[in-house]
Amino acid sequence: MGVLISAFVAGLLFGLGLLISGMVSPAKVLGFLDLFGNWDPSLAFVMGGAVVVSALGYRLAVRRGRAVLTGALKVPDRRDVDGRLLGGSALFGVGWGLVGLCPGPAIVGLTLGVKPLLVFVPAMLAGMAAYRLIDHLLAQPRPRFAD
Repeated sequence: MGVLISAFVAGLLFGLGLLISGMVSPAKVLGFLDLFGNWDPSLAFVMGGAVVVSALGYRLAVRRGRAVLTGALKVPDRRDVDGRLLGGSALFGVGWGLVGLCPGPAIVGLTLGVKPLLVFVPAMLAGMAAYRLIDHLLAQPRPRFAD
């Protein structure tokens, strides 16, 4: 139960942080990406603050050797860069640049009743489901036919 409560509190803080910083607004994000126009650096400060807090929490958890609520500390061990990572990053970046939204701010904006998000969030979820389906199908062994 403690894990669910902490997840709820963390999500609530994340959502409030997005609202307070204005990152729910696609115009704010697109202003950050407009390097040669009317550039808005505020997203860099929000991301920088998030990275500092996350890095401190990560170092604390690694030093303790265990997570506070779950006990087991699961640290990713993959460090390779492959085509899937590059392709997914490129797709995310293009979508972010075109629309000015990523999943967190989109869901927070949806709770506020922002009408364009009534299309964006279902499309995002459909894309996630399509990825899972395609990934699952590609992982299946292919039948071999006798010649």
